[in-house]
Amino acid sequence: MAGEITLRVDGHDHRLPADPRTTLLDALRERLGNPSPKKGCDHGQCGACTVLADGRRVLSCLTLAVAAEGTEITTANGLAENGELHPVQRAFIEHDAFQCGYCTPGQVCSAVGVLDELGRGWPSHATSDVSTSPTPSRAEIAERMSGNLCRCGAYPGIVAAIEEAAG
Repeated sequence: MAGEITLRVDGHDHRLPADPRTTLLDALRERLGNPSPKKGCDHGQCGACTVLADGRRVLSCLTLAVAAEGTEITTANGLAENGELHPVQRAFIEHDAFQCGYCTPGQVCSAVGVLDELGRGWPSHATSDVSTSPTPSRAEIAERMSGNLCRCGAYPGIVAAIEEAAG
C-alpha cells in the first residue's frame, strides 16, 4: 500500500498518494494537473522539466516526489505574484526569448535560479576569478543555462532577457 505525501507547490499544499517511484515531474503533471514543467527527454538532459525546490534549480524528471516533501516547489506558473509576472517572465516576453514555448517554463525557472546563484556570489565554470562575485555576463549566463536546451534556438533572446532581469 502506497503512503501519502504532501507537496507544497506554488504556495499550495497538496496531499497525494505516493508511489515511492513517482518522479516529481509525474506528480506535478499527472497527479496535480500542473502543465508548467514539461517532459522533454525524461533523462535530465534537456532541462524542460526544471522547477525550483526551495529556490534552487532541480530537474523534476530526476527527482522523486517523496524526496520533495517538505520543500517549497515553485513552477513557472507560481512565479507571478498578485497578478504580476515575475521580472524574468516579463523580460522573456520583451526579448522574444521563446519560439515554440515548450522549453520556456523550464528556461524561466532556471533563469530565476541563475539570478539567485549570481546574487549569492556562487561561481561557475565560466567565472574567471572565483575570489570575487561573478557578474551576469553573457558567458556566465550561457554557462549556467547550458543545462536547458532550446530546439528553436532562442538562446540570444534568452540570454538578453536574463541580462535585463539581472539589472
